[in-house]
Amino acid sequence: MDNNFKQFNEAADMLKALAHPVRLCIVKGLLTKGRCNVGHMQECLDLPQSTVSQHLQKLRNCGIVTTERNGLEVNYTIADNRVKQLIQVFFREV
Repeated sequence: MDNNFKQFNEAADMLKALAHPVRLCIVKGLLTKGRCNVGHMQECLDLPQSTVSQHLQKLRNCGIVTTERNGLEVNYTIADNRVKQLIQVFFREV
């Protein structure tokens, strides 16, 4: 048995971060749209901006999404290509 569990911990952390319906929806939307800001996500999800921001922070902390600043606007994009493969398996699309 492999004593180096780092790769397993990283994979488990990613799966934990994705294991929420709102975060799955955010990731699927980003894969479809390419990039998006919090305001647009808030409207699509019909959730308060603070809630969407908390979910994005969790995804960002796990390296799933990254940000790109354009003036005052912050756009989010998918940072890890493995996420696209997972979403394709879960939803058979994108």
